[in-house]
Amino acid sequence: MTFLHVAAPGYEHHRVPLGIGESAPRLSWTVETDLPGWRQRAYEIELSDGTATGPVESGRSVLVGWPGTELASRERRGARVRVHGQDGSVSDWSPWSWAEAGLLEAADWRAVPAAPPRELLGAPDGPAPLLRRDFTVRGPVDRARLYVTAYGLHETEINGTVVGDEVLAPGWTSYSHRLRYRTHDVTGLLREGGNAVGATLADGWYRGRVGFEGGRTRVYGDRTALIAQLEITYTDGTTDVVATDGSWRCAPGPVTAASLYDGERHDARLLPPGWSRPGFDDASWLPADALPYDPARLVAPAGPPVRRVETLAPAEVTVSPSGRTILDFGQNVSGRLRIRVQGPAGHTVTLRHAEVLQDGELCVRPLRAADATDVYTLRGGGVEEWEPRFTLHGFRYAEVGGWPGAFDPACVQAVVCHTDMERTGWFDSSDGDLNRLHDNVLWSMRGNFVDVPTDCPQRDERLGWTGDIQVFAPTSAFLYGCAGMLASWLADLAAEQAELGTVPVYVPWIQLLFPTEPVAAWGDAAVVVPWTLYERYGEEGLLRTQYPSMKAWVDQCAGRAGDGRLWDTGFQLGDWLDPAAPPDRPFEARTDRALVATACLARSARLLAQAAAVLGEEEDHRRYGGLADQVGAAFEAEYVSPSGRLVGDSQTAYALALQFDLIAGAGRRARAGRRLVELVRESGHRIGTGFVGTPLVCDALVAAGAVDDAYHLLMQRECPSWLYPVTMGATTVWERWDSMLPDGTVNPGDMTSFNHYALGAVADWLHRTVAGLAPAEPGYRRILVRPLPGGGLRHASAAHLTPYGRAEVRWRRAAGRFELEVVVPAGATATVVLPSGPGSRIEVGAGRHRFEDAFRDAADDPVAERPGFFGPPDPQRDGAAGLAVQDA
Repeated sequence: MTFLHVAAPGYEHHRVPLGIGESAPRLSWTVETDLPGWRQRAYEIELSDGTATGPVESGRSVLVGWPGTELASRERRGARVRVHGQDGSVSDWSPWSWAEAGLLEAADWRAVPAAPPRELLGAPDGPAPLLRRDFTVRGPVDRARLYVTAYGLHETEINGTVVGDEVLAPGWTSYSHRLRYRTHDVTGLLREGGNAVGATLADGWYRGRVGFEGGRTRVYGDRTALIAQLEITYTDGTTDVVATDGSWRCAPGPVTAASLYDGERHDARLLPPGWSRPGFDDASWLPADALPYDPARLVAPAGPPVRRVETLAPAEVTVSPSGRTILDFGQNVSGRLRIRVQGPAGHTVTLRHAEVLQDGELCVRPLRAADATDVYTLRGGGVEEWEPRFTLHGFRYAEVGGWPGAFDPACVQAVVCHTDMERTGWFDSSDGDLNRLHDNVLWSMRGNFVDVPTDCPQRDERLGWTGDIQVFAPTSAFLYGCAGMLASWLADLAAEQAELGTVPVYVPWIQLLFPTEPVAAWGDAAVVVPWTLYERYGEEGLLRTQYPSMKAWVDQCAGRAGDGRLWDTGFQLGDWLDPAAPPDRPFEARTDRALVATACLARSARLLAQAAAVLGEEEDHRRYGGLADQVGAAFEAEYVSPSGRLVGDSQTAYALALQFDLIAGAGRRARAGRRLVELVRESGHRIGTGFVGTPLVCDALVAAGAVDDAYHLLMQRECPSWLYPVTMGATTVWERWDSMLPDGTVNPGDMTSFNHYALGAVADWLHRTVAGLAPAEPGYRRILVRPLPGGGLRHASAAHLTPYGRAEVRWRRAAGRFELEVVVPAGATATVVLPSGPGSRIEVGAGRHRFEDAFRDAADDPVAERPGFFGPPDPQRDGAAGLAVQDA
């Protein structure tokens, strides 16, 4: 019996579409069916207000335009979908899904910022004051919504219960341009009669220390404030609004210091009992100050917030040579500790954090000026549970000091915190070290996608470096559903760019040591990240939104290049962290920085031309395509010799030239490819690239026909290499190829992190080439399955939740045979290219497909023929589509 099922539609990229900021949200849906090769011919959408499209002839099911009138502020509306197949099949209606708009107009806001008096704040990263207010609920409540944000960080409570499950709310945006608020359904927290609402306010990114080399404080303002608007709708249709203003009352709280870098100090004796419950006597509390502000800066979130997503128990407890108790959680994470402790009032427990040990003790030197220490003072009288709320640490190890009585490791957990994205990508292979590398990439993404895509979660930095996400965007879009989060970050990028006149090297921008001038590969995030989200999610709307920013970046860089089309002036970071660079001078790469800048300009101009074509901007398409040609020709004339050798003769130079198509003529390209292979072999297949070249070098080797060399480079275990950190026990990707030296000591450079995702951009190659799963059309509407086995791997697999559903590729080879299984989601198609070559190109539709091919490489051992990896055909497993077999 066949089935055709449509999942409830989703709205934009929201996991929970409550309080959304889009008045006409786009809809997406997926289809599950066992009908072989099923393709959508038409869809129907119904809205809960009676709007009905009728059958719309279209194969689109991803980010389909809203079919009804725009949502008004606070309006809740449902949608459901029915699809028609090209084979004449018709589904039942999907379940209803519901979206509710937030406050879409500045005029909707009655709340004003309620700021604690200055005497309660202290110096930056100081105390976290309390604010509160009583209110009355007049009768039965139909619904209640709390719209809330803050200057700084807030945790809000109603009647003694914390609202929501966010961490570090409202997150970090370019506050002078955009301040996110979030909507909470608090209906269940209210009761008829007396009620109370309260909040704790900490400095966070708004007023606290941010940045390196001492950083800066009060970047956005010198006062924290709460902006909260509680709207109560009664069953009789009347409403009440409780909003922040000067009537709120303020007092000191138990948090005596809170710093994102240094940690949190909490004295439980100072918590006023019942302070956020009704009837609490706040007569001695001070009144809040109502601050002027522009509510037009308040925006609804495009993605999920930071949440507690996992807890880890200690994997090992040791006593250091100095007698300190050290917990090893077995994994480097971003988060904090949660403790359960009992002891006398006034007793203090101290928690210190670090990523690595050296000589058996916490190695805190890489933290630089981040103290990463939390201190809890007990109130006494029973078991107490505590977790800091306004700080975050990057750590694997924690030192526990001052524990009262015998220490029980079961009383401590590591709480993993990051943006609560949906996991969408998986990889596996026959090599355990390679799998650990992929896990490390995954954990580094988790540790650094903390509201903004940061460089590291542990030291005095944690900035949204544009160069890091530029190289890592394809990997991140495979592993997690990050389109909403990155769309928000790109909005900040465009806002900072408009104000500064260029794309800064990190977003949000704070003035530290770096000049505000264009830097190649970093500022290229303005073009590369939107294009990547278009490729991976079909995000044409975001491409349109970011298009002015993309153009402004390319135009500025073209202006720097001038009529000669060579970008050889100004400040550049180049191929940052080339493994040959000295520890204290990471910019001293083997690749000429002007070569890098010119190559990046050519690539960004080309991508912009392609974006213009997608958006129907034909004149721009011709203009920027012409610019890309001109820059490419200038690059070749300046940096490529007639023999195909490049200036600098480095792995990165050849990878850039080959992957960005900057060498004309098949002969010269072939010679350049051969030279890249020679360089890789001369290095003993050790990596020779920094941030810029690393994501490109394996693809460039494949393009040069050197698949085996690409695998030798990938599988190298000596330093510098991707697997060297794995052999040293790494559980995340390191900032440097040698963050830890072979003797187990930490790299002496001032800039040494053990949790950076940039060099993990190779995971995209694992997905696309090792496993063989890649998008061939935007949003994976057509999938390219082209695995290139090698490196002695016996099997590999990848799975990805595409916008059309789950796609899978699994292959195994044995005794000269190659077996491949492919799962194509409904509504998509796949082009399958087997290792035997282009002649094996096969087009398939939705369903499960099996292929066999001849394959043998130097790593093959003469082994006996074994049963097929996938076993005999199984109609129940393989569906009505059966197996498509390609014989050798």
